Amino acid sequence: MLDYKVNIGLVAMRRNATDRPKGTFLTWYSAEQRGKRFLDYIEEHFADAHVSFVDNRGIGHNDLVFDDASAAEVIERFRDEKVDAVMIINCNFGNEEAAADIAKALGKPVLLWAPLDDEYYVDGMRPTDSQCGLFGISRQMQRFHIPFSHIPSCEVESKTFRDGFDSFVRTACMVKNFTGLRIGQIGIRPAPFFSVIWNEGELMEKFGLKIIPINLAVIEDRMKKAPELYPDEIKEYEKYFLTNYTLDDLTPQYISRMATLAATYRHLFEEFNLDIISAECWTATPLMFDMLAPCAVYGLLNDLGYMVSCESDMHAALTMVLLKSATLGEGKPLFGEFTVRHPENVNGELLWHCGPFPLSEKAPDSEARLVNQREWFRAVDGTYTIARIDRETGGNYKLLPLVAPTVKGPATHGTYIWVEFEDFPRVEAKLLDGPYIHHFVEIKGDYTKELREFCKYFPTLTIDTL
Repeated sequence: MLDYKVNIGLVAMRRNATDRPKGTFLTWYSAEQRGKRFLDYIEEHFADAHVSFVDNRGIGHNDLVFDDASAAEVIERFRDEKVDAVMIINCNFGNEEAAADIAKALGKPVLLWAPLDDEYYVDGMRPTDSQCGLFGISRQMQRFHIPFSHIPSCEVESKTFRDGFDSFVRTACMVKNFTGLRIGQIGIRPAPFFSVIWNEGELMEKFGLKIIPINLAVIEDRMKKAPELYPDEIKEYEKYFLTNYTLDDLTPQYISRMATLAATYRHLFEEFNLDIISAECWTATPLMFDMLAPCAVYGLLNDLGYMVSCESDMHAALTMVLLKSATLGEGKPLFGEFTVRHPENVNGELLWHCGPFPLSEKAPDSEARLVNQREWFRAVDGTYTIARIDRETGGNYKLLPLVAPTVKGPATHGTYIWVEFEDFPRVEAKLLDGPYIHHFVEIKGDYTKELREFCKYFPTLTIDTL
């Protein structure tokens, strides 16, 4: 299952230079005082349910890494503690050799930061030059082909630092969950949907993920066994559908089967150790289970933390993982496709699907209905990141991140939002020029920066723009 906790290794550094008296240029003393203060502040103010730290205290001279030997000790400690990312802190000029060695050996996302050089003496001397050293470190990273993120030089107590650190944590969470991703593939694509064709071998080679095929005979077998294996869980899901929605006259006969399918899918995640599922839906499930539709079941599973992409859209499944991870697991991705233009707003567009949105994302003023097993409601208003990973002809992969606020629009069936772009004709042209299709994934909040940073760590995936 996806893991939304990020363990960050903190490395306080100084330059391997001559020790000079306090009050002179580039002193060890000032670097040591700063290193202790920065480690204390970061660990005290940023450790939470999603973030933990491992630091280099006890390694180096007075807790500052400065040479090959101290870098090697840091590498060993961080490997033992299984860090997910590394933060390099320049406490004076820093050490470009040690920084690159640590980053190269660990192969994790790297954050560079130089605190504001804010101490000056009356004779004009200054003790740190932390920002200056950052450029040396970055050049060394480039020589080793090590991708990195950075926070602009600032005070550790500043909003700039807080925002930059938060963004890096989210990026690191995306990288952590995308690396070694396990995706369940249920069924095959709907016959008319050439648009969702994907290349399994290429995805494995380029991104290191693993596809777990689960044929429909397995689903049929698990559905037969589920009522005996999970009776209490099935009753719980039946109650969920009956109490949270207004039902039409067609849906009640399917409630037990909907609940059974939900339990079946949930246990598939555990049985096959899956992070997400890409599933065939409206062409297979009704034939197998007497007109059963899985739409609302996918919404329930999403709310439980088990994501399923519709219509065998593997690339959408990858995008759902990224957006969920960008929120540190707190957001719920929507599977809404570009459908029709707004009848009055030239920049408005309907992002819609037949009924798989999680109920927790329903707008307060929208009634939750089940119409022939499909959810009908409008999702909550706000600003959404709207994104998709897709493959160009020839094998290049691109990620297009868009952002747009919701706007008022006509009520319609299924699950949906209306959004307004700055220039929708440009968006439409971009989608048509490709390599994108109508399926996109939406999540509340603007994570376009994090998506750009994420692509640094996967050179086989290129960030795209309008």
